[in-house]
Amino acid sequence: MAINVTSVLLSVIILAGVGFLWMRGGVSGDFTGEGNGETVVVEVAQGSSLSDLSTELTEQGIVATEDAFMSAANSHSRSGELQPGFYRLEKKMSAASAVEALLDSANQAGTVDIPTGTRLMDTHIVASDDVRKGIFTLISEASCMGEGDCVSTAELEQAAGTMDPAALGVPAWAANEVGSRGDDPRRLEGLITPGVHQFNPQASAGEIISSLVSESAARYEETGLEASAQRVGLSPYELITAASLIQMEAPDGDFDKVARVILNRLEEPMRMQFDSTVNYDLEDQEIATTDEDRARVTAWNTYAKDGLPDTPIASPSIEAITAMENPAEGPWLYFVTVDKDGRTVFTTTFEEHQVAIQESIANRVLDSNR
Repeated sequence: MAINVTSVLLSVIILAGVGFLWMRGGVSGDFTGEGNGETVVVEVAQGSSLSDLSTELTEQGIVATEDAFMSAANSHSRSGELQPGFYRLEKKMSAASAVEALLDSANQAGTVDIPTGTRLMDTHIVASDDVRKGIFTLISEASCMGEGDCVSTAELEQAAGTMDPAALGVPAWAANEVGSRGDDPRRLEGLITPGVHQFNPQASAGEIISSLVSESAARYEETGLEASAQRVGLSPYELITAASLIQMEAPDGDFDKVARVILNRLEEPMRMQFDSTVNYDLEDQEIATTDEDRARVTAWNTYAKDGLPDTPIASPSIEAITAMENPAEGPWLYFVTVDKDGRTVFTTTFEEHQVAIQESIANRVLDSNR
């Protein structure tokens, strides 16, 4: 009887052990297939390797064992190509499938690449079907965990317009200006830098915006923003605003000259009269503006108001920021792009400027499609 009881107990223990191993992915210590359909988000930190992820993937039930994942990672020919960011994986993936998924950029979520000069809202171009996606749209698309499972642009706009600026990551040097704009989501214009940003796609709209604004403020401050602003006679927020004008008005290579024009006009004083500031608040936009457009009194239209716009009018690049921090030396008060290759003429007198404008019109740069 003792022998029989012992045999039964051993059988139970063996069956329990086999059952546990089966639940963990089989006796081999690995799951099979590409997952069970339950999505899990995994963050790959900057500088992480595939082997660094083995413990987290095992704990989240994505792979069966650390050893299986390490073995699959070490034997993969592209194991050194892992990129930082957030990845959509599934629970109960084979180790090989998990490695392939982490090396496939299609599985990334929460990575947004913002072009220079992008605005928060979508921009429609006159007389065309061209709509340039704004930052809120780009963030929304990058947040999608699956079809229909995205942070909406409406949620992002709501958070941008109503949350406390500090909770949105707004730096102290921009807090007063942002707070004075009330519940307009565009109060955050210019505070999210161009370039690649990564955020947790499962975070709330406010948390996503906060992470991007905080990261952007740090990038701006790395240029020596606050000291440079004081040196050129602007506040840090004004410098960002002026840099956004450079971004929208100047061709590459002329950023520092346009920076000088801005400072010269502020010193005169004379109005900026930049068409880009007229366009900012228009539903349909193009390079040229009409007399009626330029007569509209808005918070941005520098034909109708003194000084700089109340907010930036786009996301300025670091190049535009550093140009504003280090303007060229010169007496210029005017500039205009005169051909479609981007050649820009800088002048000191209004008469010289009028000649350059006529050249620009003749070259169809200032054509209107309205």
